[in-house]
Amino acid sequence: MVTADEVRAFARTLPRAYEVVVRDRIKFRIKQIVFLSFSQDETVMGFGYPKEERDALVAGEPHKFHLPRAADMRYNWVRVWLAAIDYDEMRELVLDSWRMCVPKKVWQAYVDSPGALVSRADPPTLT
Repeated sequence: MVTADEVRAFARTLPRAYEVVVRDRIKFRIKQIVFLSFSQDETVMGFGYPKEERDALVAGEPHKFHLPRAADMRYNWVRVWLAAIDYDEMRELVLDSWRMCVPKKVWQAYVDSPGALVSRADPPTLT
């Protein structure tokens, strides 16, 4: 289980990411693109995820993941119950969401930084 505070602490370390509060909900952005958000009670985290892969993610682990509300289905977005994931999985989800939004050179600089424990695969692209 992870908390919203742990997620926020990690997300704040990512280059170009910044935190905002919109309608009493915490969100993280790169410029104007939201890559991470929390429910008002901070038990659910929304994150960027390729639309073409999200049905498989949700079907594979419905106890963790769920689709966004109907109005948000047009976006590259999935939601997860924070109580259902551990720190390593949270870190992977946040990093993948973040790297969908930053330029490749920013991602590469992050990967090349000392102590980065990330996959060197190409980032997914938004469609």
